[in-house]
Amino acid sequence: MKTILCYGDSNTWGYIPGTGARYPRDVRWPGVLQATLGSDYHVIEEGLNARTTVMDDPIRGGAIKNGLAYLRPCLESHAPLDLVILALGVNDLKHRFGFSAYDIAANVAALIGVIQPTPVLLLSPPHAGPLTALADLFEGAVEKSKQLATHYQAFAKQAGCHFFDVATIVTASPIDGIHWAAEQHVLLGNRLAELVPFTFSARMAPCER
Repeated sequence: MKTILCYGDSNTWGYIPGTGARYPRDVRWPGVLQATLGSDYHVIEEGLNARTTVMDDPIRGGAIKNGLAYLRPCLESHAPLDLVILALGVNDLKHRFGFSAYDIAANVAALIGVIQPTPVLLLSPPHAGPLTALADLFEGAVEKSKQLATHYQAFAKQAGCHFFDVATIVTASPIDGIHWAAEQHVLLGNRLAELVPFTFSARMAPCER
């Protein structure tokens, strides 16, 4: 059995746009991934609302939201792992942090360095927008989000890890421009179920988009 850790934010947790409620496990993309891959795989969900890459959030929970701070104990508690699917960076787009798209990708690369030598499948997020309910919080995020995939892929190639651009199949909900409708979770879960087996073979290049 292969053990896969899905490490992400509210879109890994399953946040329902406009409500704050959570999708059922069989709708959330890690649950779809588990159901599609079957009993030869064990998929672990590790999503947290407002999780950042490498910094505390002074407004939303402080150190609790720091993805770097929690990553190492998380890896050790679930060890041994065969693959980590890393899906972070959206919350780094918040206006108060002031990061460029390159900065966010560099933050993600720091997480990859902690995870390796365990194999990593790095996901760059869908494009933000249209920003509605979260427009002030994510001011300037739409254009930066469109630049993330290029930088993520470059860092993934440098680190020798696998890569997938989620924006090629998933769009954010028009309700808030950040979170996903249920059918988008299903799309991603099914697509990852096609990609994951190749991460354990030589048939998949280190980076694919």
